[in-house]
Amino acid sequence: MMYLIVGLGNPGRQYEGTRHNMGFDTIDYLIEKHRIPQGGVKFNAMYGKGIIGGERVILMKPLSYMNLSGGPVREMANYFKIDPETEMIVVYDDIDLEPGQLRIRKQGSAGGHNGIKDIIRQLGTQKFLRVKVGVGAKPRGWDLADHVLSRFADGERRLVDESIGRAGDAVEMMISEGTDAAMNEYNKKAVPASEKE
Repeated sequence: MMYLIVGLGNPGRQYEGTRHNMGFDTIDYLIEKHRIPQGGVKFNAMYGKGIIGGERVILMKPLSYMNLSGGPVREMANYFKIDPETEMIVVYDDIDLEPGQLRIRKQGSAGGHNGIKDIIRQLGTQKFLRVKVGVGAKPRGWDLADHVLSRFADGERRLVDESIGRAGDAVEMMISEGTDAAMNEYNKKAVPASEKE
């Protein structure tokens, strides 16, 4: 068994820290926590191989820009003989969830997310595991693209940094204990650490 963990985002310094890069940020968290060595670039994606939760994993960040994420994902899955329906987890931003909230799903539509839309189109299935990281709804009158490419206010940023760590831990639990266990743990409303004190 080998898992393909895909974090969605946009490459380039101008996109660092934006709402649309929650997937990239979660992959970075996992790389650091589990000391995953970088494998370089393959199929227009940065990747690294290692062990998480006792299983072999490939961590991947497509470099194709968000709307074309599907091509690199399909090629990586084919190359490493990954079954996307059982051995792939995709981490990405969700505007329907408040900053700090997570939602784990076993399948579903793209829900207006262009990166997921392209993955579904390229793989020909909606049935793959995903971890959605809340980034908050767009303000009234804002263009959606402007919103997802914007950065967080200081108060939000703290919540988001916490949720990136929790998203990484959720991926780990999905691998080691199963998706149902992770859903029970992480799909409930999060209380920010700042409110627990």
